[in-house]
Amino acid sequence: MKTDIILAGVGGQGILSIAATIGMAALHNDLHLKQAEVHGMSQRGGAVQSNMRISDKPIASDLIPMGSADIILSVEPMESLRYLPYLNENGWLVTNTTPFVNIDDYPELEEVMAEIKKQKNFIAIDADKIAAEIGSKRSSNIVMLGAATPFFNVPFESFEEGIRKIFGRKGEAIVDVNLQALRAGREFAEKNK
Repeated sequence: MKTDIILAGVGGQGILSIAATIGMAALHNDLHLKQAEVHGMSQRGGAVQSNMRISDKPIASDLIPMGSADIILSVEPMESLRYLPYLNENGWLVTNTTPFVNIDDYPELEEVMAEIKKQKNFIAIDADKIAAEIGSKRSSNIVMLGAATPFFNVPFESFEEGIRKIFGRKGEAIVDVNLQALRAGREFAEKNK
């Protein structure tokens, strides 16, 4: 069993919290984990990307070869397109539909979404809207993680445990809202896959 994941977005969108939660879920199941991160100009809204590899066997490299990612989880739609060459033919693209327009020549959202919809397997979710509906706009990254959980070889309860460990020091209210976000994302994906 292995799952290769590319996490993509821009600085400040919570990629590292997603990665930490996935890591905790993997460790909760005694799985091997390797991760490589590229932060770029993350403090200025620049690209942030992480390779994560989870397996029940030792992992030699933390980098995912082209054409072998099982999941691209992107918190920004245009960033999801950047990593499509890494997705395997049966892999899942899970992306937020809310753009982070930080460049003058950002393409029309309709064009970006048209490319996303060409994929064999995709979930396109308005995570920002769902996060706002549960009362925490900042938890849109965890909504995104929830939407990707059906495609991991890790029990959903392990992601819930990861949320408790990652956010526990921030208090029960933060844990609860992130659990709601995780569950809302999962529910959306289950209905739309």
